[in-house]
Amino acid sequence: MARTILTVVLIVLLNVLIGCNNDVDKSSARLMLVREKTSFGSIPVVRVAGAGEVDIVEQIVANRQAYRQGLELLVEYYAEEGNNMKLRWAKKELVALEAMAQYNYIVEAGLAGPDLKASTSIQQADELYEQALQLEKKARELIVIVDENLLRRALDKYNQLIRNYPSSDKIDDAAYKAGGTYRHFNDYTIAVLYYQRAYQWDPDTIHPAMFKAAYILDRHLHRRAEALELYRQAVKNESLSFNYKEFAETRIEELTKSDESLKESK
Repeated sequence: MARTILTVVLIVLLNVLIGCNNDVDKSSARLMLVREKTSFGSIPVVRVAGAGEVDIVEQIVANRQAYRQGLELLVEYYAEEGNNMKLRWAKKELVALEAMAQYNYIVEAGLAGPDLKASTSIQQADELYEQALQLEKKARELIVIVDENLLRRALDKYNQLIRNYPSSDKIDDAAYKAGGTYRHFNDYTIAVLYYQRAYQWDPDTIHPAMFKAAYILDRHLHRRAEALELYRQAVKNESLSFNYKEFAETRIEELTKSDESLKESK
């Protein structure tokens, strides 16, 4: 049975990896099946030659999928065999895998570029966006504590929407929500990128994305000249709440004076 499970897992892994390499010719990477010695003997292992970041991340995603499917096979096998102790082990490991934080190492907003257009109503994208919203809402149910694993799952869905439905009219919404999530994790540079994509992909977006990008550039990244320009655009082009507008106008005045003082000192 162990050999059967290993064979199935490797077939799944190879199929996913081959599919990834066939879909997009991102590099000259090629798949190799080699054998490695382990405590269980010599087993086949998939390697990617000439791999770049995208290839390696795709392999990690495929490995995760294969690992999960292998555990599911073990659960099914031990249930049929009536081996309750090993069944508990396999179920416990599967639960731990589901709960484990799994990071998305590829920044979808960077790959997608600034030229997408949020233009088409797509039911699957709408459903994915709603799923992400519900996960994020559940993650923030407690006022003091945020369930960051749920938040990452929501982030994965926002990124999945951008990746799979690049013409959806929800891509600006997904980018804006993802920006807020990256900000929660203190990934400020990535958060700014997602906020920028929100207003680039939909210049009429309902979200205060320019203001949010300006705030992070100003307060966290200390890129004040960029922040000043974005504050000005936000006041001019976005429907800001009273508090946001007041804050932006105050910072425009302060940053302008600071810029003028710096020029005079020179």
